[in-house]
Amino acid sequence: MVSGGFVQAAVLLLAVQLLSLGAADADQETGTVIPAESRPCVDCHAFEFMQRALQDLKKTAFNLDARTETLVLRAERRALCDCMPTNSLR
Repeated sequence: MVSGGFVQAAVLLLAVQLLSLGAADADQETGTVIPAESRPCVDCHAFEFMQRALQDLKKTAFNLDARTETLVLRAERRALCDCMPTNSLR
């Protein structure tokens, strides 16, 4: 099952890409070109956004790893308890 945070990040990235494609089309239609020197803020904001999205994805992956490990240990303990008498576990 896919995490909600991962889905939100993916949808947000898709929206940013669609907006950037629309902006690129508008620039080509009007014939104006914005020099790279006047765009550093946009690039910085995009980088910061991507950095936060990556941190969120890492956090989600870590949480999924921890939860998976907990569930595996719980399943192993159940399997162990099912095949052994309760006296031998203490």
